[in-house]
This record gives sequence, C-alpha cells and structure tokens, in this order.
Amino acid sequence: MLGLLLLVILSFLVLRRVDWHRLTPLWLRHRRLGLQAKGQNFMLEDSAFWIFGGSMHYFRVPREYWRDRLLKMKACGLNTLTTYVPWNLHEPERGKFDFSGNLDLEAFVLLAAEVGLWVILRPGPYICSEMDLGGLPSWLLQDPDMRLRTTYKGFTEAVDLYFDHLMVRVVPLQYKHGGPIIAVQVENEYGSYNKDPAYMPYVKKALEDRGIVELLLTSDNKDGLSKGIVDGVLATINLQSQNELQFLTTFLLSVQGVQPRMVMECWTGWFDSWGGPHSILDSSEVLRTVSAIINAGSSINLYMFHGGTNFGFIGGAVHFQDYKSDVTSYDYDAVLTEAGDYTAKYTGLREFFGSVSGAPLPAPPDLLPKTAYEPVVPALYLSLWDALPYLEEPVTSEKPVNMENLPINGGNGQSFGYTLYETTITSSGILSAYVRDRGQVFVNTVSIGFLDYKRKKIVIPLIQGFTRLRILVENRGRVNYGTKIDDQRKGLIGNIYLNDSPLKKFKIYSLDMKKSFFQRFHADKWNPVPDAPVLPAFFLGPLWVSLSPCDTFVKLEGWEKGVVFINGQNLGRYWNIGPQETLYLPGVWLDQGLNQVIVFEERMAGPVIQFTETPSLGRLQYMN
Repeated sequence: MLGLLLLVILSFLVLRRVDWHRLTPLWLRHRRLGLQAKGQNFMLEDSAFWIFGGSMHYFRVPREYWRDRLLKMKACGLNTLTTYVPWNLHEPERGKFDFSGNLDLEAFVLLAAEVGLWVILRPGPYICSEMDLGGLPSWLLQDPDMRLRTTYKGFTEAVDLYFDHLMVRVVPLQYKHGGPIIAVQVENEYGSYNKDPAYMPYVKKALEDRGIVELLLTSDNKDGLSKGIVDGVLATINLQSQNELQFLTTFLLSVQGVQPRMVMECWTGWFDSWGGPHSILDSSEVLRTVSAIINAGSSINLYMFHGGTNFGFIGGAVHFQDYKSDVTSYDYDAVLTEAGDYTAKYTGLREFFGSVSGAPLPAPPDLLPKTAYEPVVPALYLSLWDALPYLEEPVTSEKPVNMENLPINGGNGQSFGYTLYETTITSSGILSAYVRDRGQVFVNTVSIGFLDYKRKKIVIPLIQGFTRLRILVENRGRVNYGTKIDDQRKGLIGNIYLNDSPLKKFKIYSLDMKKSFFQRFHADKWNPVPDAPVLPAFFLGPLWVSLSPCDTFVKLEGWEKGVVFINGQNLGRYWNIGPQETLYLPGVWLDQGLNQVIVFEERMAGPVIQFTETPSLGRLQYMN
C-alpha cells in the first residue's frame, strides 16, 4: 500500500510538469477564437474572413448526390455551406429520433469539411424552409392549447428534448472542436412572428447550455428585422433586391453599431405554388444584386444555391388571403437546378467569385447523365376501396378526429398523406364540413365533388336506404410561414353535418403512404387494369433499366392528381393544374433491371407513365 501511495504521488508530480497544450492535436492548437465579429469585419482567428455561402438542404437531395452538389458549390467560388435542420423529420414520433440515411446530418457536415467548405448551421427549432409546419413536428398540435414558437411549457419541453439529442451530434462538429461549423443561427425570422419576447432569449440559452460555443446569428427579412434582434447575437438580413440593401444595413448600424454585415438569404429565385405560375428571377438581376452586396462590404449566403426536391409530402404552404400549397419541386430557380445542372446564374457567379477570390477555382464536376426511359404501361391495379381490407385496422370514433389526434403511430397521430373518413347516412341533403385541406366526397364509391377552403358545402343526391358516405381528405401541406401555424390541424376538423345534424359513428383510415404502407399489398391482391378503373386507385407497372441507371423525369400526361412511388420511394405529388409538369427521379433510386412504379391517382388515370430527359415547370413568371 505504501508503494502504491508513493507511485500516485510521483505520478502527480510528473503530470504537473507536463505542458498540456503540447498534447492538444495540432489542428486544434490554432482554433481558439473561431469566427468573430470585430468592428466591420468577420475574423476567423486572426485573419479577416468573408463568408461566401450557399444554401443546400441534405434532406432535399439524395445522399448519393451530396458530394456532387457540394463540389459544384466549391467550384463556384463559395467557401461556406448553410443548411437547415428539420425537426419534423428527425423526430417523427415524440422521443424517437432518426439521423440515418438521408437524414445523417453529421455525415453531411463532415462531407462539407472534406470538400473544403465551412458550415453555418440553422437548427431552428422552426426553420420555415417552405416545409410542412416550418419543420415543426405535427404531433405538437395534439395539444389543443399549443402555442408554437413561444415559451409555452408544452413547446419548450419538446424543444429541450429535441435539442438534447441534436446538440450532442452538433457540438463535436463545431470549429473549436476541430469541425467545420463556424456559426449557428438562433431560430429563424422570428421578428416576423414576434409573439413572445422571452422566446428568442430562451432559444439562445438552450443552444449555449448544450455546448454551442461558436458565433450566434439571427436572420430576418425587412418585415421582421426591427423585432428579431437579440442581445449578444449578430443580426443578419434576408433580401432579394439591391434596393433593400441600403435601408437594411443602415438600420442594422443604428441598432447594433459597427458590426460585420451579412445577407443570410440572398434569394436567387422563389418557390412555386400549385395552380400558380412558375417563378423565374433573371440571372443578370441576381448577379447585380450579389455584386452590390459584396461591393458594400457585406458577406453573403445564396438562398438557394441548390434547392432540390420536396420528396414525399414534406412541402409546406402559405395562407394569407388564400391557402396555397407548394409544388413538389424545390428547384427555386436556384444556381443549380433541381437535378444539379448548371445554369446561367452558376456561370456568372463562378466568374464573379473567381475574380473576387483572386485564386484559381477548381474545375466544375461533369454533369450527371439523364435519359428518357421507355413508357411504362400499368399492368396491375387496386382500387382504394379494394385496398381498405389490407390496411391497418381503422380507428372507430363517435365523432371525426383530425389527423394529428388519431390514436396511431404510438400515439403520435398522422403527419402526412391522406385520411379516409367513412360513416353511414340514410337521407340526401346538404353536407357541410370544415375540411383541411381538400376532401373528395363519395357516396359509396361514386365521387360527387370536393370540399376545401372555398367549398364548404356539397349536395348529397337522392339515396335509398343505408349508404356509405366517404370523404378522402388530403393534407396538402401545413402553413410554414406567418401567424397561422397554430391552426394547422388537418383532416376533418370538428363535426360534419348533414342538414345541420352532426353525423356519428366513423371509421377512419390512415393513408400515410410510408414504405410500410405498400408492403401490405401482396402480389395476389392486385388485379389487371380494367377498361374503366374505379378511382381513386393504385396502378402498378414495371420499369426496365438495361444499363447503369440515370436520372430522369416522370411525366404523367392524361393523369390528373396523385402521388408517384418508385421502388418504395415517394417522389411526391403531381397535379395537372401545374405549374410543375414532371417529377424528378434520381437515378440512384433505380436498380439495373426491374423497377416497381406505383401511381396513386385520385380522379383520372392516363394510359402510360412517361419519362423525359428534361424537366418541365410550366408557365413562367419573371419576378420583380
């Protein structure tokens, strides 16, 4: 025991003389200060630093293409990647987290570092991003008193649990720990919402308490800038036109003194809504705005550099005067197209950033090949009504239940897709309901019309005896921006009335159309496609790929509205009202040989499923 005690004392004396700084890895020794705001300049350690950033979201791009897109970003002369983190995808059920596959945030950030890009992380919890509920999980809306984006206890408790899991992954990726993250954004455009003055300080503290040590930023547009500023956090601005630049930077100078200026979102285009025009922003206008921002001494981030796709049902909506849901494509008229192709904006910006940097830029990667596969003729079919016995047991309820409060998915309700409500009626009359967002009404299997925001009543024709009334309700996308986010419950909201009397005794089917959804439709359940198929229905056909798979675009001429699935992957919605006319199909989701194509069509099936090498986003609108 005496010898052991002497050894401990000797070891202590030796360790006291060790220069612990020399044991720090070489790459961390000079990472003490990180990105700082000093006077009018950003400093990275002891050197002046300009942020030339571009936005790209890992969850909107197939993982296999991340490197291709990031290399194209680097070759454009940018030095920083910015990305949002979607809470609703990472925690689809309360307490169940997913950071795998296309949601592997750590792999995405480390790949950016490998390519030679710094990273600005925008973790929310609210991100907007034209995403369903602004990236907030729909199960939050199970609470009837929920107040999103406030310090309401039910919201902050959920944020705290999410941040506990998220920040454990983020902290080691920070600059001072050897990673590429040089700054972290505190929430997103809160000044435009501004319902709780305690909320932004709460989010700031939540980040810092969990180990975020890099520079903190806020981001606001002209409508919210005056109300989005937080003590100890550098304010940045969002804009599209150089005409806004002088006003916004003058305002920042008046409220936070001499600080580095940054345009966090220089909008390179805009998103599209179903039934509207396709938005285009001229490349020369983008180049003039970018030049003005840089010449004014401001750092910049291009939103979007590469938009990608709202695969599945993740697209959001806006609702000011009217409800408008976003299309599947998030092409955004960005610097790279939805499929990662170069544009005139890319060419002009690469030349500009190359001249600013004064150093040769890496060569842009070759474009990925595209092809037009032979049309697919659907061989098999299953009507929705024939499919119902193979779905999970329906929920039985005396009254209608909205999607979020259905007792399914471990008590977390339904987030995306369709919900079918079924009950029995014995008379005709006027049917009225509060439907969110679009409900196709059936008497037995016959469609008699739709209910939505504008059509709240429908006539039920004469019937005989007991008749099934069915309403197929689609969540077309929860609002992602504005003050209406608390009011985004979907399905049937409250009672449905026939001649002013509430209907009772419902069967409610969840049609979330996840991968597991189709696993219930075994081969022997499908039938040959009839001459006059009963709709809605699922149509199945084989796509044969003889060589190495390539990117392509699905074209559905003659079809009306629905969803396309390739080998179980949900490509998203199509709708013949436009402006989007094709769906992007990444070649990495195809197999050499036989591939399974399933189309869920609501109203009118076409004869074939076509493929083309070029996308079509329909009618064009030049933005002001």
